[in-house]
Amino acid sequence: MLLNPKLSVVAASVLVTLVMVWVTKKFTNQNRMKELKEIQKTCQIKVKENKDNPKELAKVQKEMLDCSMELTKHSMKPLLFTFIPLILLIGWLKGIYVGSEIAKTWIWWYIGSGVFSNLLFRKIFNVV
Repeated sequence: MLLNPKLSVVAASVLVTLVMVWVTKKFTNQNRMKELKEIQKTCQIKVKENKDNPKELAKVQKEMLDCSMELTKHSMKPLLFTFIPLILLIGWLKGIYVGSEIAKTWIWWYIGSGVFSNLLFRKIFNVV
């Protein structure tokens, strides 16, 4: 890992991201999450249409809030399985790279490759 630290950080990040996307796909109801996203889009259109009608606007905003809360509940479920292992992994990686040439930047390599691979894997595996 220390022979090519940048590559090893990127590889670790991509592998962890793959596992996290897989856990998300397995432990969430993807169909329901897609429905909730569609409801949110519809509500956003209704909000724009009802700017001048406070009663209708309040009703639509309540619907959006309920939808957002349910969506958050679904998306937090995988976090229960991945949070502690992820924290332990980051602590372990920090210990490995503390004396290397990328000691000050390894976390940015990890985050950057994680964000990119997360977008890619979510697109490939059709995860909401």
